[in-house]
Amino acid sequence: MDGYYAWMIMATALVLMMTTPALALFYGGMTRSKSVLNMMMMSYLSLGVVGLVYVLWGWSTSYGGGGNGFFANPFDMFGLHGVSPDGGGYIAVAFQLTFAVITAALISGAVADRVKISSWVVFIVAWVTLCYFPLAHMVWGGGFITEHWAPQDYAGGTVVHINAGVAGGILALIIGRRIGFKKEPMRPHSLPLTMIGAGLLWFGWYGFNVGSIVFADDWSTESGAAANVKQFVSETGFTFLTTTVATCAAMLAWLVVERLIHGKATSLGAASGIVAGLVAITPATGAVEPVGAIAIGAIAGAVCAWAVSLKYKLNLDDSLDVVGVHLVGGVLGTLLIGLFSSSAAPGGIDGLFYGGGLGSLGDQFMGVLVAVVWTGVLTTVLALAIKYTIGWRISEEAEVDGIDSDQHGESAYDVAVGTGVLS
Repeated sequence: MDGYYAWMIMATALVLMMTTPALALFYGGMTRSKSVLNMMMMSYLSLGVVGLVYVLWGWSTSYGGGGNGFFANPFDMFGLHGVSPDGGGYIAVAFQLTFAVITAALISGAVADRVKISSWVVFIVAWVTLCYFPLAHMVWGGGFITEHWAPQDYAGGTVVHINAGVAGGILALIIGRRIGFKKEPMRPHSLPLTMIGAGLLWFGWYGFNVGSIVFADDWSTESGAAANVKQFVSETGFTFLTTTVATCAAMLAWLVVERLIHGKATSLGAASGIVAGLVAITPATGAVEPVGAIAIGAIAGAVCAWAVSLKYKLNLDDSLDVVGVHLVGGVLGTLLIGLFSSSAAPGGIDGLFYGGGLGSLGDQFMGVLVAVVWTGVLTTVLALAIKYTIGWRISEEAEVDGIDSDQHGESAYDVAVGTGVLS
């Protein structure tokens, strides 16, 4: 038991690292140099704000008593009232806190370069309250989705990635396109930062996926403890391996598609493929065997590589591909469980390709549908409310000059005027 708690503290730290610095570096490198500090600050502020909100009412809304099938009573365990640090209670809260933080931070990539930092803070407080906490309750807290269906979501395909992807797409639509979108180059200013961020995300994701084990037996009896130890050893190894091979397959599949379409296999494509694979395997890591994980990763890498190019055809300024990677990858990973799920995996359910029929696929589809509708409706209402009250966007002049200077009074790189060299 002590070993399990030690691992969960490590897993919590790994997931925390996924937001800061990993996601901050990944997103920051993909933006222009005049926007990198703001992009990174959106991740850091997500940690600061959501971390406090989660302790005050987030845990209670997700996993407390009372309430209804859509959310628990936010006041039942307000401020963690009734949560004992004994028995790992605080460790469980800390682990789930990091999931809420990174989900909010992921959304920021869809609205890079143009959003007031004050509006972002207001949004993430309201959004996690209305969208993230209820969906966590519906999927992991015994709420509406699990009451009616039996979808598998090991570590957050619906709760994290579909949730963030839907929100990012809606914000991009409502807030509008950046000045110069499709008319001037908006290339990443530092691909090395993005590559480092992708590598750190991959590393941290083992806390995300491997740390999401749920035990079937009670630790209080000798037989239960022995069964849990056996489950811990087998399941953590299983999820570590499926996470790894899916991500490898996705990165390579993305590069192949990129080479076929554009004639080049790029470092940005490799980094994006890594994230697409991690996203897709997140719900499926405990549901599929390694071969199924490779298939899911390859499909996600290829489809997401194609999907991100559609934003230009659709005229959707999803700045850093939140929709193309997290929504598309999250939907694929969640639905493909219905095809590749195996009873030999920890989830214990056979999908269509393993003789289980269409039941699992139907359950997965309903989980996706509820997540998309819930978050889609509430994010739209929230985004419009902010648009017509405090407003979303910085001024056109500030956007052209650079959001870092306007919102933070800083620049990432101090370049000596007339020399072109860093001072």
